Amino acid sequence: MKAAVIYGTKDVKIEEVNEPSVSKNEVKVKVSWAGICGSDLHAYHYGLGIPIEPNELTGVQAPLTLGHEFAGTVVEIGEGVTDIVVGDRVAIEPLLYAEDDVYVRQGQYNLANRFAFMGIQSNGGFAEYAVMNESKVHKLPENVSLEEGALIEPTAVAFQAIRESQLKVGQKVVVFGVGPIGLLTIVCAKAAGAAEIIAVDISNDRLALAKEVGATYIINSMEENATEKILSLHKHGVDIAYEAAGAEITFTTALNVLKKRGQLMVIAAFGKPISLDVTQHLLMKEINITASFAYCNIFPEVINLIASGRMDVKKVITKKIALDHLVEDGLELLEKDKSHAKILIDIK
Repeated sequence: MKAAVIYGTKDVKIEEVNEPSVSKNEVKVKVSWAGICGSDLHAYHYGLGIPIEPNELTGVQAPLTLGHEFAGTVVEIGEGVTDIVVGDRVAIEPLLYAEDDVYVRQGQYNLANRFAFMGIQSNGGFAEYAVMNESKVHKLPENVSLEEGALIEPTAVAFQAIRESQLKVGQKVVVFGVGPIGLLTIVCAKAAGAAEIIAVDISNDRLALAKEVGATYIINSMEENATEKILSLHKHGVDIAYEAAGAEITFTTALNVLKKRGQLMVIAAFGKPISLDVTQHLLMKEINITASFAYCNIFPEVINLIASGRMDVKKVITKKIALDHLVEDGLELLEKDKSHAKILIDIK
């Protein structure tokens, strides 16, 4: 079968590999659509996360098949599979973990001490077929397309952050960074009842998309002072800031525009340590800083919200490409062209 195989930094090849076989409790999926994530970009451009030795949890090392945002149709089931049948249309939850982990036993598997992702530390979905445990597949209703199915995973990241924040119906929020996760955070915040959503970014194309998916106001922080603009709209600050940019400047700006006892929810990973004025930003304002990593037990809720029409995730798709063109029209393009949000790979 055809697959996108990563060997190391800047080394991804579209090549023929052996089609995977199913074992007990496993499901084989014919992949239809897959999304390119920031983690895929980090893996390709910098080698981040890709195991050069066998991963302690999965036993897999490079070369391996990329891709952890994907959906498709079940074509084969292994012994012991009970809730999935051939023909089911499914989205894949790619987070892997040790079942005996203390946090897994507490139901918080996203906090497992040993975890991995399909498509980063094991073979993933940038391929014609993928195999995974039955527990990793979620059925899609008839009115949810397989393209939308490929967006369930990143939407779950955003939805988890909204769920774990203190957001209440009618509150005012700001989202810093409107790449795919930031855009989906806007979609989820709107569905959760935010009365006003301010989007901050440096790309006018992405800000226009933010407006389309539900932002009330958009601010290009390269063209105007984001702190002054937000405080001109709300003198005492906003209720919650979602940090989806992963930069010190946006982190600090978020703290500046929060009202007293407001909340900063960190969603993005930061490439380096940042400084924090504890007295000014935490003590005197009693700001609550928290974070949300990945997702836990929320795929069914996300699927239901999309099926009900409460969340329209299709608008974050800005380009569709063939698997053969993954490198030049996906991994390379996204690094230099920040106007794009989510690029989907057609693997049908």
